[in-house]
Amino acid sequence: MNQRDTGSGKTPPSWSAERMTDAGMERATRVGRLGQALEARGQRLAVAESCTGGLLAATLTEQSGSSGWFEGGWITYSNRAKQRELGVPAALFSEVGAVSGEVVAAMAEGVIRRAEVSYAVAISGVAGPSGGSEAKPVGTVWIGWGYWSPATAAGAHAEPLTTFAARFRFDGDRAAVRHSAVDVALRGLCAHLSGESWDAAAARRWSDAFWPVAGLKM
Repeated sequence: MNQRDTGSGKTPPSWSAERMTDAGMERATRVGRLGQALEARGQRLAVAESCTGGLLAATLTEQSGSSGWFEGGWITYSNRAKQRELGVPAALFSEVGAVSGEVVAAMAEGVIRRAEVSYAVAISGVAGPSGGSEAKPVGTVWIGWGYWSPATAAGAHAEPLTTFAARFRFDGDRAAVRHSAVDVALRGLCAHLSGESWDAAAARRWSDAFWPVAGLKM
């Protein structure tokens, strides 16, 4: 893959873990910090969206200079689009459904491999007011993140692609669910750039500490 991940670890003077993950930070400020951190590392981001319908990409590109770190995105609203554009296995839709950790993880992987970027975010959920079920009520959103760590010259990484997914339940109407999903997607990126691990324990910790609006269902 044609990566621009320098691995330099340099960060701009305004960047810190606290500033990146502060729950009270305005969205525009968070996007600015995120962009600074990515650009300082020579890394780029791409996204895949279903229920948010491009809201995440629009939020990122509201930031002046985002072309320095944002590659682009896919709006894969239908199952067919997820398969065709991102290579999500068709069997997953019958086995676990489009709103699932397996699907958003596959979406994130598809984005990284197709866009050749370091980071990817994928979102799929039930924004409402219709479409919910007992198993997946309105407000259920799965968010998947992906990170490509370039292999070292010695070949230390046999498969340097990491994906992680977490399920949330957001309150409010359709607009509120969509905006909450975008905010959590951004915080997940910031958490990883701040040194957080992507695992089940971290997901529960993020939900409790960083995203009190999100009731994580594991």
